[in-house]
Amino acid sequence: MLTQRRDGRVGTLIPVADSGSRSTALLTDHYELTMLQAALRSGAAHRRSVFELFPRRLPEGRRYGVVAGVGRALDALEAFRFDEPTLAALRDVVDASTLEWLASYRFSGDVWGYAEGEAYFPYSPLLIVESSFAEAVLLETLLLSIYNHDSAIASAASRMTLAAGDRPCIEMGSRRTHEEAAVAAARAAYVAGFAATSNLAARHRYGVPSTGTSAHSFTLLHDTEADAFRAQVTALGEGTTLLVDTYDVTEAVRLAVEVTGPGLGAVRLDSGDLAVQAAEVRTQLDSLGATGTRIIVTSDLDEHAIAALAAAPVDGYGVGTELVTGSGHPTCGFVYKLVARESDAGELESVAKRSVDKPSVGGRKYALRRRSATGVAEAEVVGVGHRPVDDGDDRPLLVPLVRAGEVVGREPLPAARERHLSARAELPVAVQQMSRGEPVIPTIQE
Repeated sequence: MLTQRRDGRVGTLIPVADSGSRSTALLTDHYELTMLQAALRSGAAHRRSVFELFPRRLPEGRRYGVVAGVGRALDALEAFRFDEPTLAALRDVVDASTLEWLASYRFSGDVWGYAEGEAYFPYSPLLIVESSFAEAVLLETLLLSIYNHDSAIASAASRMTLAAGDRPCIEMGSRRTHEEAAVAAARAAYVAGFAATSNLAARHRYGVPSTGTSAHSFTLLHDTEADAFRAQVTALGEGTTLLVDTYDVTEAVRLAVEVTGPGLGAVRLDSGDLAVQAAEVRTQLDSLGATGTRIIVTSDLDEHAIAALAAAPVDGYGVGTELVTGSGHPTCGFVYKLVARESDAGELESVAKRSVDKPSVGGRKYALRRRSATGVAEAEVVGVGHRPVDDGDDRPLLVPLVRAGEVVGREPLPAARERHLSARAELPVAVQQMSRGEPVIPTIQE
């Protein structure tokens, strides 16, 4: 079911998943509930606490990351309720008093975070959750699963759209992942600059533009390739995209223009040496008078393959498997850690994990993007227990997402898309390199 909410900033209706249609409370791990039960027994459950969601590092070789899934996380938080079916499923997990507490669960705390589409770096405090321990600890798995998946897809998608430049990228990876992951991936890719998706659920739920024409099966269905082309053009118009590599590419291009005329919208290549074929097809199309017909390429593309096609006469890219698997990095490695808690004296005090290779930094965090006088990012500055000083050119990164349990940070998806393009544009020029390297700016903790 789809509902609409009125966006308070611009007064427009925006589509969102119906947060009241299904509880998200079981999208969690067993140990969160056993921790809750033990904390209720000890009396510590109601201590004021601060949790932080952050990355210790970027995926190996990546120069920046992209925050995505914020809107989905806010929807999921609103649906985090322990209704009767959910409580029934937990009767052999926790005791009766814990079930009674869960029955009235409503998150009543505050959440701050990086806005969707923002760039991030090691130890960026992407999400700050402040409430009682009991309320906040239950959100760990829900938040991590959304942020880790969506940000991994958006980070890969951003590198792809960066490599593609002005040429549009189309997300078409639904058949290569879980059906619900496919919808989230399409949304995240759109945030990071993809022009459209093949996934209709993403169109319906989030308003992501969708596109698509035909597969090889459609050509094989008909007696001749010309018959297939004719049927498609009759149904969809001459602006359609014809798939020309089912049999012989050269003959298919000739037939495509013969059937459609020089107004043919596009042809798609899905196999072979795409750079060589694109050059040959461009020459052939021009010789047939179809100078405005675009060439779209697909076939296991990633950011490196897209970059390698920069000099080829290609007009757009369709990306599937590599996108929905994060182009080699299907998760961001985000963690969710307790960084401060109320002491017996009622003071908020820092706590931190000291494990070798997996440390956390205690204390409530604040963050800004340090920029030069010309607006180029120079560092990620994270203040521990205090706000970093803005020298006049810097940009604060944490925005309110939830106040006293009420979502205040929801926004239209195009706003996240615009933010990403702006955030990426302010990064140093080294961000354009597809080779492995260190983060383009350092993280400074004060």
